[in-house]
Amino acid sequence: MNRKKWICTAAAITGLLLAVIVGLSVRHMKNGSYVSASELAGQKRAEASKDQENVAETEKSEDIENSRNGQNLDEAAAENEKESVMDEPETDSQESESEPEEAGQPVKLVFSGDILLSDHVMNAYKNGGIRSVLDSQFQSVIDEADIFMANEEFPFSTRGTPAEDKQFTFRVAPSTIFVFKELGIDIVTLANNHAMDYGTDALLDTCDTLDEAGISRVGAGKNLDEAKAPVILEAQGKKIGFLGASRVIPAGSWNATSTKPGMLTTYDPKILVDEIKKLRSQCDYLVVYVHWGIERKETPEDYQRSLGKQYIDAGADIVIGSHPHVLQGVEYYKGKPVVYSLGNFIFGSSIPKTALLKVQWDGEDSQLTFVSGISSAGYTRVLENADQKADFASYMTGISYGVTVEKDGNVVPQQ
Repeated sequence: MNRKKWICTAAAITGLLLAVIVGLSVRHMKNGSYVSASELAGQKRAEASKDQENVAETEKSEDIENSRNGQNLDEAAAENEKESVMDEPETDSQESESEPEEAGQPVKLVFSGDILLSDHVMNAYKNGGIRSVLDSQFQSVIDEADIFMANEEFPFSTRGTPAEDKQFTFRVAPSTIFVFKELGIDIVTLANNHAMDYGTDALLDTCDTLDEAGISRVGAGKNLDEAKAPVILEAQGKKIGFLGASRVIPAGSWNATSTKPGMLTTYDPKILVDEIKKLRSQCDYLVVYVHWGIERKETPEDYQRSLGKQYIDAGADIVIGSHPHVLQGVEYYKGKPVVYSLGNFIFGSSIPKTALLKVQWDGEDSQLTFVSGISSAGYTRVLENADQKADFASYMTGISYGVTVEKDGNVVPQQ
């Protein structure tokens, strides 16, 4: 009897011990303290519920904030995407700034003739963006250059009244400056017979628009000092100087004076010649861009050839011309080129022959190369056909002086 009682007592103790062990087995460690399985499950449910409440509260707050800002969530996402895209170039820029420039690289300049953001051009842009205005091959030529310069054949303005007794007067809204930025224009000359089509207010608006866009300008300004002031841009460690002047204006009132806006003119070449001499010591390579000649005439006037030589004698390394709206030839004087007219580049409905001029200068000699093209309906594009390129080269050789333009566009002075 005592034996049975002992066995029962032992069994009871064993059962109690098993219960304690089972109880411990369902306990878990968290944050250095123990919690029961049921407590852990309850805590997880509470945390999940709290997370859902936080998400809902966050979304609610975002909705309220977006509502306050007049934005919906899609607009906020678009803004975030825009900021992300804007951040990327900054990283690229920082990386590129840390990379040292290769020494001894030649300076690459590109020049075009007249640019007018006409209705034909802007309609082309509306239909397909900048690639419907200028093809990718021409754009690549510009993008590979250190500096791209053009003649701006219009004012950026909405003010003023059209000049009297002019067949054509041009004016383009300042808001279209983005086209110049997309084209990659670095500097323009305003010394021409259209920059003041709508008066001095429009000219000053043009100057302000270009300045705000970070595009340099020569040849015109709020007074004579500004009109004749040079621009010096640096490329490959070299200082490139630019001057602009016009030998074609509709009226004497377009001349800049010490107190009146206008442009630098070169009917009397003395002022421009003096400015070239002053600039010579300040730069390594000196560009003079001049508006001259007779419209639609493919050969230069005698005065163009005379003035070109005077500019080079004064210190110019290259003389670029515009105004005839057609291409004129090339002539070398004392080893320096005078390109009498680059014609129209981006302009109106049709340009049968056009080109960009590449100038590669190694610090001593310069190599000129024409990149030939054609334009219609506001769309300017490179010539693809080999026969067309050969015809262009032959044409340019025929209208030049002692110069051969090869099939690849290279300009070679004849010995």
